[in-house]
Amino acid sequence: MGKKKNRYAKYGYLFCLPFTIAFILFMLYPILYTLIIGFTDLKGLGMTNFKILEDPFANFKTILTNPSFIKALKNTVGIWIANFIPQICLALLLAAWFTDKRSKIKGQGFFKVLFYMPNIITAATIAILFKAMFDYPMSPANDLVMSLGLSDTPIQFLINKTVTRAIVAFIQFWMWYGYTMIVVISGILGISPEIFEAAEVDGANRVQTFFLVTIPNIRTILLFTLVTSLIGGLNMFDIPKLFMLGGPDNATLTTSVFIYNQAFSGSYMYNRAAAASMIMFTIICILSAIMFFLMRDKDEEKLRKQIREQEKAYRREQNALKKAGKEGA
Repeated sequence: MGKKKNRYAKYGYLFCLPFTIAFILFMLYPILYTLIIGFTDLKGLGMTNFKILEDPFANFKTILTNPSFIKALKNTVGIWIANFIPQICLALLLAAWFTDKRSKIKGQGFFKVLFYMPNIITAATIAILFKAMFDYPMSPANDLVMSLGLSDTPIQFLINKTVTRAIVAFIQFWMWYGYTMIVVISGILGISPEIFEAAEVDGANRVQTFFLVTIPNIRTILLFTLVTSLIGGLNMFDIPKLFMLGGPDNATLTTSVFIYNQAFSGSYMYNRAAAASMIMFTIICILSAIMFFLMRDKDEEKLRKQIREQEKAYRREQNALKKAGKEGA
């Protein structure tokens, strides 16, 4: 039987081989290469020779003191917060609506597809669409403002920093709330129906059931959503780049656009781009660890501590009995 198992096991390794090779070539190698060149003087198109700097952290210091990077980091965090809060609120509301058996909503599949649709539209298409919507002097937004009598002349929406940030945040919200809703719905459907039935028998209304039963039971799903949204939000690139190229006056410049500009927009400062990438990687890891710590299941942690303490007490009792036995002998 052992030989047969070993014979069959090799097929598992063979099936894993294509992914492993692709991961090493296209993920692991670039990550390690980026990590290395962050400590070097590599810059310039076509340059292949580079060396470790006398001060290996010089590139990291330069990036951390760069005003454009600081501004890009603030923009990125601000835009992510502005789109994630309404995104998770609307996703939770829609998920509660769709999974409530007492509502008996017809055509749920159609609505789910409709809400998820923006997520499958390409970023280039969405960027062109919203730029046309708020363009100057002719655009649907200007037509609406003028028809309502709010302004006699066309408004240049896209030269206002606050407006452009708000539009980028709205685009991110509009693109991703459907995906978040689907993830939350899958988490709610994984909860045992008996829990909801018990809550209903106890007289809990829909709001109480949602906040006291549903939310605590999808803590893991909410953590997953928060961490993945954080990673995606801090790596925001396509919409800010395609919509306004980081403008006006760097109002929509994000860290990913900053890294792209450092590496490929004329300067070819590969070493500084790599250093900025590793700084963002570190920030994301730290923030993710904080979220894991804050959203941990405290009851489960207490239970584990109690189990460990009981195990230690049992071992002490066993050791004491052994010593007593030896002394009696």
